[in-house]
Amino acid sequence: MNLDHKLDRILSRAEELRFILNGALAGDAFVKASKELAELEPIEARISELRAAEQAQAEAQTMLADPEMKSLAESELESLKHQLPELEMSLRLALLPKDEMDDRSAILEIRPAAGGDEAGLFAAELFQAYQKYAGLQGWKFEVLEFAENELGGLKEGIAEITGKSVFSKLKFESGVHRVQRVPTTETQGRIHTSTVTVAVLPEVEEVDVEVNESDLRIDVYRASGAGGQHVNKTESAVRITHIPTGIVVAMQEERSQHKNRAKAMKILRARMYEQQRSSLHATRAADRKSQVGTGDRSERIRTYNFPQDRVSDHRINLTRKAIDRFMMGEMEDVIDALIAEDQAARLAADS
Repeated sequence: MNLDHKLDRILSRAEELRFILNGALAGDAFVKASKELAELEPIEARISELRAAEQAQAEAQTMLADPEMKSLAESELESLKHQLPELEMSLRLALLPKDEMDDRSAILEIRPAAGGDEAGLFAAELFQAYQKYAGLQGWKFEVLEFAENELGGLKEGIAEITGKSVFSKLKFESGVHRVQRVPTTETQGRIHTSTVTVAVLPEVEEVDVEVNESDLRIDVYRASGAGGQHVNKTESAVRITHIPTGIVVAMQEERSQHKNRAKAMKILRARMYEQQRSSLHATRAADRKSQVGTGDRSERIRTYNFPQDRVSDHRINLTRKAIDRFMMGEMEDVIDALIAEDQAARLAADS
């Protein structure tokens, strides 16, 4: 199907939906039609802009034959020469199939991997960096679990990040993050290399994932923490095991067993959904040349080199200086570059 035919079908469908919505439609059917129209309207606006520019180009071409209008026509054509490709690219991006989870909030999970105490310390700093980035975006960042070791490093950090299009911006952060620096515990000034794993899961609703109570084993126990933190005398901590998949979620951040169970179920559903998503898209991901968006945790996706003051993303060969600003949450340029690379790869696959 050529582009013009595809655009005509979109315009026709938008008009059809408006006619339907002006009728006697109600309930779920009305909601579904309204949602579809809301998704088409931004595309419809881009189509109008592109076709208006194409019409202006045709008119300017005609004006070239008129000596009195030639100068004005040439100026108009020069402007349109740059404008038309930009409008067409904007439209093609809008036509790309959307990840149905892009508009969702997200669950962020960070854990130290290789590197002992230093990995735990960097995991805590990275957790805080994402918290600061969320703040700059105007998102809500709620800590669900933050288990520290004796040195103040992170054993496991889980947060719920709520806001507009959180998952679309953070989904490329999943993977192995490597840090190279001289640890505070190092007495001889040697540079150590450590790794941290990051997982970003779309937040799912109960209707997205069916969880049978009979498939769950739920254990309760007394919460404990480093230095006596979160310790209480009641069995408020909860561990939920989903027997068919083997997924285990433990939660002890809250003093209420009920709250810990609710948070644990939220994380369990997100992990189950991600497992299903990964399986479903495994073949497609294998065909992609770029590692952007695969979430393959066996791959090192980024290196934080403190002595050289640089952050390098290995998937898109991007290196930026000012690592301290990145750790203060100013990571928008890297995230935007990842999104742009993913869009370029999908455009190439779609053409």
